[in-house]
Amino acid sequence: MSETYFWLIRHAAVAESARAYLYGVMDVDLCPHSLATQGAIYRALARRMPRPAYWVATPLSRTARTAEGIFQAGYPAVPLAVEPGLTEQDLGEWQGLPHAELPPKLSRPAPVFWPLAGDERPPGGESMAAVVDRVGATLERLASEQAGHDVVVVSHGGAIRAAVAYALGIGADNALHLSVHNLSLTRLERHPTGWRVVCVNAPAGEE
Repeated sequence: MSETYFWLIRHAAVAESARAYLYGVMDVDLCPHSLATQGAIYRALARRMPRPAYWVATPLSRTARTAEGIFQAGYPAVPLAVEPGLTEQDLGEWQGLPHAELPPKLSRPAPVFWPLAGDERPPGGESMAAVVDRVGATLERLASEQAGHDVVVVSHGGAIRAAVAYALGIGADNALHLSVHNLSLTRLERHPTGWRVVCVNAPAGEE
């Protein structure tokens, strides 16, 4: 098995109205203001991404729209494969709830950055630990299918945290402490002997 190189980009900021509630796997719009004012970031990503590369988005339109913004900024447009295994955490019945209306903590204190501990599952949804397993299995499959190649993944904050947690072999609670900004770059490498983390949450054009 040859090395596989992953370039993970978190999608652009969502519309301000969506930020007021938990949207999880809901299909929400991107912020028009951000799209209009962040051209320099898109151009930096277009220059930074490897050529050629296999491009992946998730079923949620905010990832495909972000990829299209990078193409419009100068990266030669390529087909986008859709990978459900790399989508955001499913928050089940909590999706659409304003942050102020979240139920009390389920069983034990959660990290200050997220309302759920890593192994807690919202009703009808999935835990962060389950996301780590799901994302890890998808990355392993892609690493095998695209061995020796670069893979650009436009995904979500939760899924990228899960990818780093899987690569490092750390728990889901630890993953929730990782900061992953919109349009930031996280790089992972799958070697025959294991995973390597190159950078996390790097601004476009930096490592």
